[in-house]
Amino acid sequence: MSTFSIFLVLIVIVAFLLVVVIMVQNPKGGGLASSFGGGGAQQLGGVKKTTDFLDKSTWALATLLLVLILLSNVAIGGSDGSQESKALDPDSPTTAPAPEAPAQDIPLNNDAGNDAE
Repeated sequence: MSTFSIFLVLIVIVAFLLVVVIMVQNPKGGGLASSFGGGGAQQLGGVKKTTDFLDKSTWALATLLLVLILLSNVAIGGSDGSQESKALDPDSPTTAPAPEAPAQDIPLNNDAGNDAE
């Protein structure tokens, strides 16, 4: 498995986790925190800590996703040596030459069959 494939799998996993964390949050500030009792400070861990955790995990996953994307770009450039475009090379042929058909001696007019009459 190439390093690019590993980065690709990690990017998909982090993107999925980022979508899940964003979907759990409520745009008005409630989200998962409001489902645990709606703002009372007596809960275990507290509602404020839940929203702080979701906020920090969103930023951490977004940063990790950006870093993985940049590293995957480096992994593409480093795989299999240098892969340059053939469009930039003036010496490379643009099309493959057509193969030459072998010449065959096929008589177009069969006069041997008409002599029997």
